[in-house]
Amino acid sequence: MIDDLDHDIVHALEGDFPLCERPFAAPATKLGISEAQLIERLRNMRESGIVTRFGPFFNAEKFGGGFCLCAMAVPPESWDGAVAIVNAQREVAHNYRREHRLNMWFVIAVEDSAEVERVARRIAAATGLEVLRFPKEREYFLDMRASA
Repeated sequence: MIDDLDHDIVHALEGDFPLCERPFAAPATKLGISEAQLIERLRNMRESGIVTRFGPFFNAEKFGGGFCLCAMAVPPESWDGAVAIVNAQREVAHNYRREHRLNMWFVIAVEDSAEVERVARRIAAATGLEVLRFPKEREYFLDMRASA
């Protein structure tokens, strides 16, 4: 559970995060706390799982890299082994379960776009399961902010 200050911190850091030598100083001042307090609060939220990620999202394609949304139909008896194999790949950005025939979804993110296929084939070979690829056809940007 988060308190009012943690709630305010999440909203203060969502979006217009400054790019400067001490990026936490300005938001801390606006929140009425010290830079050290802000950093410690954020660290506590990360360690407790309230905040799962804090950092920029880069468009890998702009750097010559690539990414692809992938899905697999994993039989229940093979779930744990498939999760271990997929999550062991350094190129897998995240992996999640869905209640659907295609019950495992993950993102392959690579420095060279040609590597997406190699990684997908490696996962398929290791799991014995087909890896379906859903490459991006069109990009949309929504600046969605949810109230905590």
